[in-house]
Amino acid sequence: MARKNLIGISDSPLASEDGERPAVGRPIAGLAPTQRFNGLVGGITRSLSNITQKVERAEELERQLAEGHAIVELDPELIDSSFIIDRLGVAPEVQALLVQQIRDHGQQVPILVRPHPAESGRYQVAYGHRRLAALREIGTKVKAVIRNLNDEQLVISQGQENNARTDLSFIERALFATRLEDRGFSRETIMSALGVDKAALSKMIAVVRRLPLDIIEAIGAAPGFGRRRWMELADLIDRDDRRPKALDFIDAAEFKALESDQRFEKLFALLSLARKPSKAETWIAPDRSRAVRIRETDAETTLAFSKKAAPGFAEFVRRRLEALYLEYQRETGD
Repeated sequence: MARKNLIGISDSPLASEDGERPAVGRPIAGLAPTQRFNGLVGGITRSLSNITQKVERAEELERQLAEGHAIVELDPELIDSSFIIDRLGVAPEVQALLVQQIRDHGQQVPILVRPHPAESGRYQVAYGHRRLAALREIGTKVKAVIRNLNDEQLVISQGQENNARTDLSFIERALFATRLEDRGFSRETIMSALGVDKAALSKMIAVVRRLPLDIIEAIGAAPGFGRRRWMELADLIDRDDRRPKALDFIDAAEFKALESDQRFEKLFALLSLARKPSKAETWIAPDRSRAVRIRETDAETTLAFSKKAAPGFAEFVRRRLEALYLEYQRETGD
């Protein structure tokens, strides 16, 4: 089997972690001490005993791998990301620091993977994406624990490990929860993954549902801001339909060059600017009736027809909109 090849079982006694080999006659991995035999029969018996020990050791290692009790080294190019993304990017300087730490001290904590559910011979990460990326950059193998996980077990492991590290921001956790729900996971599973109750989970998902995904991804993790500020941002975007203005703003190179918290602050400040008071005037008809009220803002001009002063006038204009527009094009050349 492929996993046995990864371990590389040999006839020589197993070495301990510090490189010291066990003393002759000491039981290895729970096996009884090897008995000594003389002559041809003894040689055959020793060979059979060695084969039996190797088979038993292989079976034990297979069991440990299946239960996630053994650490193996894998080629990072054989490992794919989780099917659910839980981060909104990592600052280059933060990732560079992790790379340097691993260069200096080695990989201290293994990542958790499962056999890839669709591609034989490959693996899929449950947690440890940053460590995997760092080791890819360094060009060394990845220490990993392999466990047979179904999708639900994978996302629970992924979420709980991130909770233990407390390095995901509010919006990353909320987006992770929403993506899980969109893939059909139950609220109970998502609560287990994130370690939150039903009320907190509902609030997290509600924030993401109100915000355009483009804006969330453009801002990034914004670790300095929690649920209340993200809800306030959603309120600002909804006010007077400022979404187009926000989408234009986040597309600017100057915005993209900022750090994540700064991007949040800049967009929040832009949308918080006091609105210019709308210009309003009343069109007075030749008969002196106040038939139409005109209100103008930076984004649009609104005509409000008075049903009391001029009943039916709005419908009259509506029926002639096409002709009016064609006349406008002829006069302006637009």
